[in-house]
Amino acid sequence: MIKVRVQSLGLDQNTKSPVVILQEEGGSRVLPIWIGPAEASAIAMQLAGMKFPRPLTHDLFPLLIRGLGGTLIRVLITRVKENTYFAELVIQRGDELFTVDARPSDSIAIALRTQAQLFTTEDLLTTSTLIPAEDEVVMLGEDAPAEGPQPGLNPEQLKDYLSKLDPEDLGRFNP
Repeated sequence: MIKVRVQSLGLDQNTKSPVVILQEEGGSRVLPIWIGPAEASAIAMQLAGMKFPRPLTHDLFPLLIRGLGGTLIRVLITRVKENTYFAELVIQRGDELFTVDARPSDSIAIALRTQAQLFTTEDLLTTSTLIPAEDEVVMLGEDAPAEGPQPGLNPEQLKDYLSKLDPEDLGRFNP
């Protein structure tokens, strides 16, 4: 398995779908994963450091894991089948180590909240051919161009930007 990090989060201009770009640590290969708007918002809010007085959906899972005496130690993005990516949450509780099947988008949002490491396979990094060109993705967050959210957005500005995204406009990824 190869360690990756969230390089950027953007909106694919061709499909109008959010896409999270994972980049191998210490390398240049990337793995783009098209995700849903709710998961994109959860990832964007965590990357922006937004905190809320009450837990949001992706905040609940880490609370449950901790409450049950476990720790999320890593997320594995394991394979793709029929354009659907698969991930596993690796949880340790005492001497027990177990995995939970999960969507990569949810897994990434949860990993960011717990500082768990992200990993993927050599095959996914090598065979990932659906990399959108730079002009096809509007980046959200710190890599954003002038027409998207601005670098250094405060939590309120990011919240305002995300609230204006219309899920009906995002569409679905259809290769």
